Amino acid sequence: MSNTNRSGRGKNRRNSAASQGQGSASASRQPSQSSRPSTRQQGKEVRPQGASLSAVRPKGRARESAPIEGLPVSKNEETVIDIIGMNHDGEGVGRANGYTLFVQGALPGETVRVRVMKTKKQYGYAKLLEIVKASPDRVSAPCPIYDQCGGCQIQHMSYAGQLAWKRQLVVDNLQRIGKLNVMVEDAETLASNKQDDKEDVEQRVQDDGSVGDANQTTEPATSEVQMIGSNRIRLRLEGVMNEEDTEQGIRVLPTMGMDEPWRYRNKAQVPIGATEGGLVGGFYAKGSHRIIDMESCLIQHEHNDEVVAKVKEIGSHFGISAYNEETGRGLLRHVVVKKAFRTGEMMLVLVTNGRDIPYKDEWIGSIREAIPHVASICQNVNKKQTNVIFGDETRVLWGRDVIYDYIGDVQFAISARSFYQVNPVQTEVLYGKTVEYAGLSGKETVIDAYCGIGTISLFLAQHADQVYGVEIVPEAIEDARSNALLNEMRNVKFEVGASEDVIPRWKEQGIEADVIVVDPPRKGCDPRLLETILEMKPERVVYVSCNPSTLARDLRVLEDGGYRTVEVTPVDMFPHTVHVESVAMLVRDNYR
Repeated sequence: MSNTNRSGRGKNRRNSAASQGQGSASASRQPSQSSRPSTRQQGKEVRPQGASLSAVRPKGRARESAPIEGLPVSKNEETVIDIIGMNHDGEGVGRANGYTLFVQGALPGETVRVRVMKTKKQYGYAKLLEIVKASPDRVSAPCPIYDQCGGCQIQHMSYAGQLAWKRQLVVDNLQRIGKLNVMVEDAETLASNKQDDKEDVEQRVQDDGSVGDANQTTEPATSEVQMIGSNRIRLRLEGVMNEEDTEQGIRVLPTMGMDEPWRYRNKAQVPIGATEGGLVGGFYAKGSHRIIDMESCLIQHEHNDEVVAKVKEIGSHFGISAYNEETGRGLLRHVVVKKAFRTGEMMLVLVTNGRDIPYKDEWIGSIREAIPHVASICQNVNKKQTNVIFGDETRVLWGRDVIYDYIGDVQFAISARSFYQVNPVQTEVLYGKTVEYAGLSGKETVIDAYCGIGTISLFLAQHADQVYGVEIVPEAIEDARSNALLNEMRNVKFEVGASEDVIPRWKEQGIEADVIVVDPPRKGCDPRLLETILEMKPERVVYVSCNPSTLARDLRVLEDGGYRTVEVTPVDMFPHTVHVESVAMLVRDNYR
């Protein structure tokens, strides 16, 4: 198994540690009126060992720009405003005499007193001073270092409020950027329609024997649920149900959330620093490389916290030094932990500034004794003065080079640097929706562009006749092929290259796709890939997106090229953060 992180895609795709809910930025401190919990703060900011104050403080006063004339507010002015919305960064949006102000920590529907901190021609930024009228969705953030860390940008919002806002964020982007016609439905209608669709399709597929047993009283298995969904899509496309809905616009379903939206992350990437007391590790404070030490992260699996704590404790005992960004000296840079939810296996990766580890055998022995469920201990060597976590060399210090986990019925081998979705529970939901929208009957040929290590491809291969996956990163394709062999799937083929180059070559070889699935990085699809899709003319396109704005842009291109967006489902992969995944189903206009 190759040690890869899908090259730039893994980094691009989830933006940064913060975009994965792991936080490299901290939210502005909230006022006491926001009902913050009175828990003692566990986090403390730590300068890298040996760093001067200049490393963490500005060198002198920055030159202030001249004030802009004619604005309705001025810098340092206090004013009371109503918050009318929230932007994609989770900042409240309000207006002072028509002038837009962004306010960190404010929620839609609130009236707040703010101090203007920065002004530009069209908008400015303000600091929240007091909540005059609170939103019904405001809650006390349970994390004691929420104000300092900021990785969970909207932890102060109720989970129901988060799901509703994320759906609206998708709708707003489709309308504003894509200029697309979105069906207007209120929350009650959406929930009712969703339940009606489910009951209608389950009854139909039981009546015709397509799926399951009519006498079945228990919940169907995941694969059966996916098949029911696929039948729903096929019935809908054949005009059996709700054809009038497609003429009214795109249906954006409610955001698919989690029953338990905490402790969902299976991977921790923790920067390491040092104090006189030993090693510390946590997250970077906003706009700096000051490390906020932490004992627990409420969106990490508990075992990840335990492993990081033990590594710091054991490393401190053996006098292991922390890497210093200014001097380039010191050994331990990051601690990376991966947890397989289904199998329970764990992998520990020590990212070091050099190959030699003092007391290596003693350190490994102590870790194994303290953390018996760790199946793999690896070392990654990164000698470069960079903020990129991994270097080019990875070696196994003890155990296997991979751990194993499942998404649905598909098994995956996870190496130190291979890309793997960080929320396995919602990944199954996301991929299940992708299979549903593909509308597979078992006879189709499917192309998976941006296939990565083959996660979606292998899900699709369970329901299709043949699947072709393409990815530009060679090491990711090696992982994909290995995972196909691991699952004994022979109806899937993977090829290295750019989708826009490989797919036309496949067409010349006589490969015609019934469905094309795309799962691009945050920047969206390459324009040439969109052109290729329009030339291939598959019956359906399923677009999996981690960025609503580029999704809307690309859907506009596909619609202009002869496709119609039927339905979009937001999926909450990263609860308590501003990020939302979406799955969109498109059909050719002449397809019925």
